Amino acid sequence: MKALMFGWEFPPHILGGLGTASYGLTRGMHNCGNMDITFVIPRPQGDEDTSFAQIIGASNTPVAWRDVSYDYVKERQGNVMSPELYFDLRDHIYADFNYLHLNDLGCIEFSGRYPDNLLEEINNYSIVAGVIARTIPCDVIHSHDWLTYPAGIHAKKVTGKPLVIHVHATDFDRSRGNVNPTVFGIEKDGMENADHIITVSELTRRTVIEKYGINPDKVTTVHNAVVPLSEDILSIPKPDNKEKVVTFLGRITMQKGPEYFVEAAAKVLKKNPNVRFVMAGSGDMMDKMIRLAAKRGIADRFHFTGFLRGKQVYEMLAASDVYVMPSVSEPFGISPLEAMQMGVPSIISKQSGCAEILNHVIKTDYWDVDAMADAMHALTTYPAMHESLKREGIEEMKGITWEKAGQKVIDIYNKVI
Repeated sequence: MKALMFGWEFPPHILGGLGTASYGLTRGMHNCGNMDITFVIPRPQGDEDTSFAQIIGASNTPVAWRDVSYDYVKERQGNVMSPELYFDLRDHIYADFNYLHLNDLGCIEFSGRYPDNLLEEINNYSIVAGVIARTIPCDVIHSHDWLTYPAGIHAKKVTGKPLVIHVHATDFDRSRGNVNPTVFGIEKDGMENADHIITVSELTRRTVIEKYGINPDKVTTVHNAVVPLSEDILSIPKPDNKEKVVTFLGRITMQKGPEYFVEAAAKVLKKNPNVRFVMAGSGDMMDKMIRLAAKRGIADRFHFTGFLRGKQVYEMLAASDVYVMPSVSEPFGISPLEAMQMGVPSIISKQSGCAEILNHVIKTDYWDVDAMADAMHALTTYPAMHESLKREGIEEMKGITWEKAGQKVIDIYNKVI
């Protein structure tokens, strides 16, 4: 079966959980067998793992004819796209896009991130999708997250193939209900044009049905999973900390509830001053959290690391005794699973999708800072409790695989095809 997937992130260059989930699912589906997957992203770097999927960069796809030689294309594209694929794509340009800002290969430049002109990049991405869909044969189209829904819709119109969209989050999650009408419109349009919708949790499924008015029969939950960790990662040494370390790791935005983590930390430190707290990540609330820690008089016990990537994430987890995810609205939340793989007991909010499948964690309401503080205190004070959750968490993660999730997606493909 041939699947044409549209995504926005792909490891090793990721800005959040979307890239991690896209990678895991694609690899899991490939491991199920009989899958030929082409994964499109805005701007690949050439160091992506292509052992289980062909990666195509929107920024390397021509949308206007340029009379260039094979050797010139090879020199310019490097190891990101072969000249053969470039010329094949060039043969499928379907309109005159010379009015756009194009480079010498007739390609649109993409940031590969979330720039101020994001809506323009989303529109340009859908233009490129028209060329790719005319070139790459497929049986089904799969769009990850709202940024790629217009691309998926365009590809569906071009090919006549069924469209599956994957809702990793909605704007209701990202905005705490203060929804951007433009984003909502793109999301709803994607859902209405899709032949089937995959959500990462029942929490998100209910949002899709209730907030977007979608028929429940059209929406299926496929929970996320984790990729088994390499020996290189599992053997990262734990620092010889004399104090316990409690970690928040994620975007420092209102969706993730960072202020509840700071408030709970202040309560813990009143009982036990020998605990350090780490807020690893970046986001628009970072400065506010620094000020809040200072206001609570705990700045000397708080560390802000900035954004961590790749192995740095696991080095931080290896140095942690407790992981906390106090999200206000978390469609799934892969990070607690990664922490549990590393043997770090986790505290998660009941308002997270992963709470639906995790048993060996402590669950509290995001707003209940007293309960959260009690859980932090218990895990940093009682070795037996810490060891029990550590051991059971590692075991639980062995059963949550991307192959199981991938097979569920393949079953959905077969249904829509």
